[in-house]
Amino acid sequence: MERRPFIKLSSTVTAGSTLVPVTDWFSADPLKNWAGNITYSTSNVSYPGSTEEVKELVRKLPKLKGLGTRHCFNRIADSREHLLSTRELNKVVELDAKAGTVTVEGGIKYGELAPYLHEKGYALPNLASLPHISVAGSVTTGTHGSGVANGNLATSVVALELVDAEGQVHQLSKEKDPDQFDGAVVGLGALGIITKVTLALQPTFQMRQYVYEQLPMDQLKDNFEAIVSAGYSVSLFTDWRTDKVNEVWIKCREEEGERYATKTDFYGAKAATRHLHPIAELSAENCTEQMGVPGPWYERLPHFKMGFTPSSGVELQSEYFVPRQQAMEAIQAVARLGKQVSPHLLISEIRTIAADTLWMSPCYGRPSVAIHFTWKQDWPAVSKLLPIIEKELAPFGARPHWGKLFTMAPDVLAARYKRLREFKKLVSQYDHQGKFRNEFLNTTLALQ
Repeated sequence: MERRPFIKLSSTVTAGSTLVPVTDWFSADPLKNWAGNITYSTSNVSYPGSTEEVKELVRKLPKLKGLGTRHCFNRIADSREHLLSTRELNKVVELDAKAGTVTVEGGIKYGELAPYLHEKGYALPNLASLPHISVAGSVTTGTHGSGVANGNLATSVVALELVDAEGQVHQLSKEKDPDQFDGAVVGLGALGIITKVTLALQPTFQMRQYVYEQLPMDQLKDNFEAIVSAGYSVSLFTDWRTDKVNEVWIKCREEEGERYATKTDFYGAKAATRHLHPIAELSAENCTEQMGVPGPWYERLPHFKMGFTPSSGVELQSEYFVPRQQAMEAIQAVARLGKQVSPHLLISEIRTIAADTLWMSPCYGRPSVAIHFTWKQDWPAVSKLLPIIEKELAPFGARPHWGKLFTMAPDVLAARYKRLREFKKLVSQYDHQGKFRNEFLNTTLALQ
């Protein structure tokens, strides 16, 4: 068994280190999320560096909320009383070669962990479009990447360490706690502070990324499954202005990707002749390598490079998950809103995610397609559009991304999350006095 206990991510990098620190892209005063659309409701923030320090804070404070890398666009991680940042909980605890797992502290970012794993010969099965996000924050909100056979990031979790409202530490695992584990992983921050996470690994691999432009929507309609299954991970970008998908990003394992090297046509879309950003007007400088250049998994699966401001920056985001078998009907429903949506939109992304068994995951019990909206930062306009989009997607039982903007009522969410009642019972078990609850959870999930 190989062990690397407590590898600390510091502001200085020693020669040969693979754990590269990243400068935050936001200031701490006043405390805002990365996009700047949320100013947190308190300036009381603690930065514990160990589980013991987390336990002490939880026991001392009457109300608090865990805070990760601040990438949520709503107030799911907000508190009026006190915030507990996991920023300093950023160590690799153990790499277990025999079990094929890595245990990390919850605040470590994927972009910091991934190079270390690759150097040791391992990989995670998938990554989100941004490597800047923390492991615990991504897991607890059901964040995902893409790929018909790839579950969201939480599906890699095989165990976690959780500090409950009494300051007690719980070690939950998929193997030993099957009655609670699936409810606790995507826990929305309601059960406690996730201090450690154990992730299943696989052997490291190389990838290639190819981009095609102007895919006819008719071709997508007639060949949807073939198109979204064309690579290990496939993303479709559109602004809903025309009857074409602007860009198709195909991320393939190296041996599979070679077949695209001379392929200039992809279902009517043309191979890009230059590097592209999902938002065509922006420079592709910060995007991961394209044009079929091989590279390690962690430098191809995300859309954006670590160490740069991701995406547009000044934006809002919403995302809805629909059953994959109804994907084209849902896509066409949104396309009919194109004239209303496009003036306020930067770009939309369409991705596939495999089904899972995690109670509060948007992909619970069904293979899913996520329709993502990156909006211009104009909340008055977006707030009027979201109910219209949600109405169009209602026939498909659309579920929202927990960390993004939506307007669905609690009774609608209760109808679409079949295990919500059990989840509420689990929350009460770990936090019967509501120490970790906030206005978002009380209102959205009626946890009061």
